[in-house]
Amino acid sequence: MITIISGTNRKNSVSKQVALQYQDILNDHGVESTIVDLEKLPADFISSALYENQGTNVDFNPIREHMKEAQKYVFIVPEYNGSFPGILKTFLDALEFPGTLKGKKCAMVGLSSGVQGGVMAMSHLTDIFNYLGMHVLALKPKLIRINGKMENGKVTDEADLRRLVGQAKAIIEF
Repeated sequence: MITIISGTNRKNSVSKQVALQYQDILNDHGVESTIVDLEKLPADFISSALYENQGTNVDFNPIREHMKEAQKYVFIVPEYNGSFPGILKTFLDALEFPGTLKGKKCAMVGLSSGVQGGVMAMSHLTDIFNYLGMHVLALKPKLIRINGKMENGKVTDEADLRRLVGQAKAIIEF
């Protein structure tokens, strides 16, 4: 079982579409997965699930427990302002430290509307995961100019699809 995190709370995001397509790829390889969609975080998440309130938000606690029990993750990471979305950092801050991610494995897919493919976002996030003791797969597809490579909610670029499938195979074996 692999947990896919759609790394933004933006409504109708490309990240969610890529997460769904990644789930299809994993299914094609006989691997079950679930999606944690940050768009569906509780409305009061920031004020009720962090710091002194950790573990008290009844709507967030099932997500928090799922993340704690999972062993492998795929983070779909959109580039926002040269890094990753603040909601993703806040989400990570709301997880139990250090036990949730320590010693576990993850992969990342970077998305951007420009030409960097989320490279800076994934670099920043890799630093955080290293600090948390997570093992990060080195293969990190960078999907550049993603908005022009989507049709009916799916990535259509053949090279990008090969990268996603290659990474999915790698995280399964990781």
